[in-house]
Amino acid sequence: MAQEGLSRYSIDADWSAHYIGGEWRESNSGATMAVEDPSTRETVTEVPRGDEADVDAAYEAAATAQTEWAQTPPARREELVQALLQTMDEHSEEIVELLGTEAGQIGGMGETSVHLAEDQIAEAATIPRRMKGEHAASNIPGKENIVQREPQGVVTVISPWNFPLNLSARAIAPAVAAGNTVVVKPASNTPVVGGLLFARLFEEAGFPDGVINVVTGRGSEIGDAVASHDESDVVAFTGSTEVGRRVAAAAGENLAEAAMELGGNNAHIVTADADLDQAVDAGVFGSFAHQGQVCISINRHLVHEDVYDEYVERMTERAQNLPAGSAHDHVVVGPIIDETQRDEILDYVGRTVEAGATLETGGGTVDMDGVEDSLVVEPTVLSDVTNEMAAACNEHFGPVVPILPFSDVDEAVEIANDTDFGLSGSVHAGDVGAGKRIAQRLETGMVHVNDQPINDEAHVPFSGTGASGVGGYNTDDFLDEVTEKKWISLQHEAREFPF
Repeated sequence: MAQEGLSRYSIDADWSAHYIGGEWRESNSGATMAVEDPSTRETVTEVPRGDEADVDAAYEAAATAQTEWAQTPPARREELVQALLQTMDEHSEEIVELLGTEAGQIGGMGETSVHLAEDQIAEAATIPRRMKGEHAASNIPGKENIVQREPQGVVTVISPWNFPLNLSARAIAPAVAAGNTVVVKPASNTPVVGGLLFARLFEEAGFPDGVINVVTGRGSEIGDAVASHDESDVVAFTGSTEVGRRVAAAAGENLAEAAMELGGNNAHIVTADADLDQAVDAGVFGSFAHQGQVCISINRHLVHEDVYDEYVERMTERAQNLPAGSAHDHVVVGPIIDETQRDEILDYVGRTVEAGATLETGGGTVDMDGVEDSLVVEPTVLSDVTNEMAAACNEHFGPVVPILPFSDVDEAVEIANDTDFGLSGSVHAGDVGAGKRIAQRLETGMVHVNDQPINDEAHVPFSGTGASGVGGYNTDDFLDEVTEKKWISLQHEAREFPF
C-alpha cells in the first residue's frame, strides 16, 4: 500500500483502499473522496467512497472471522492487544503528525490523543483475563447454575472527527479484546486516523484477518447501512445527539445494543469562594483545548455575581493572548474541522450578541497567509449571557466562552441543570467539600471539582445522562456492552416433575 520511500503511516502514503477480511480493497464503485487539511484547506489524500456492497463485504468478513477469534485463548488475545499498544507507541510521532494534518489538532493535543488511546488499549489488554462468569446456587435440588460471559459477535464502531484516535480506540480495543470482531466506519472528515490507521496498526501487530474491517465513505450514503446491518450486534457511536438519535433508531430496528456518547452542554461553576486564579486557568483550558471541539469541554461559565466582573476581565485578557492559527504552527487554538461547523459557531455568537450579550473579544475568524476562507475562529468571550441565548442553550463546539452570572448556589445549580444534556461539568468553590456538595446536585454523568470537565481515564467509567447518550465507556461499563451473559444449569441429580 505505501508508496516507495514513504512510511505507511504518513499522510502522503496510499490510503485509497478499504481494509476488509485482511485485504486492502478498492471501493466497489472505484470512487474516492478527498480529505482536507483544515489548516491549509488543501486536499492531502484520497480515501475510498464506499457503498452498500463494501459495507456488506465488511460485515461478512467480520462475521466469518468472529467464531474463531472468540475461541482464541485469552493469553493470545492479550498478547495481540499488547502488540497493538507497542505498534502504536512505535509510530506515535507519525500519528501526531496525522492528527495535526487531518483533524487540526495542535501538537500537544495530538500527543494527548495518543496517550489517551494507549491508555485505552492498555486497559483493554486486561479484558481477556477478566472475562469471568459466575456461579450461583439453585432453588432446585441437585442443580448447579453457571453464568458465562461471551462476546456479542460483531461490533460496529462509528467514530467521530474531533478525537478520532482515542475515541475510536476506546471502542475498538475492548471490543476486540473481549472476542468480538469489528467494522469501523470513521467520520468522513477523519477517515485515516479514525479508521484506516487502525487497520494498518492491527495488520502490523499480527491480528488475524477479519478481526478489524474498515469502510470509509460519506455518512449520508452508507451510514444507515452500517448502523442497521443485520450482522451488527452492537453499535458504538460518538457524535452529536441529532445524528445519534438516527443511529440508535437504525440500530434498534435490528435490536442491536447501542453504546452512545453524544453531545454536552457542560457548566463550569465558579462560586464567590473559589480560588479565582485556579478557576480561570481551568476555564481557559476547558474552553479552548482543541478549539472547544470536545463533547466534554466547557459550554457555559456560571460565575457568582461578586466575582463576575473580575472573571470576565481575566478571561477576556487570557483569550486575547492565546495564539491562534495553523495546527502546524506553535499555537493554542487551531482550525475548526470544516466550514459547516465554523459557520454554526459564528452564527451562535452573532445570535447571542443580537439577543443582548456583550462581545468582549473575538467573534470572527483569524486571517491566515495563503489560506482562503480560514477555519480558525478567534478565541471569543461573551458576557451578560443568559441560559436561553444561542451560545448557551446549544452545544456551540467552538472556542467560545459564554459567561452567565448567578446570585447563589441554588440558582447556579438550577441554571446548570436547565438543559437536555447531562454529560460533564466542573465546580470551583474553594473548599473541596463545598464543591462536592454542589457536584452531587448536578444532573450529569461526570463532574470534576477544582478542575475542568475535559478528563478521561480508561479505568474510570465515562457516561452521560439525558440527551448526552446511553450506555457507557471505559472499565467494565463498555465490557458489559460488548459481551452477553449465558445461563447454563447443570442438573446433577434426577429431578422430579409434577406430571
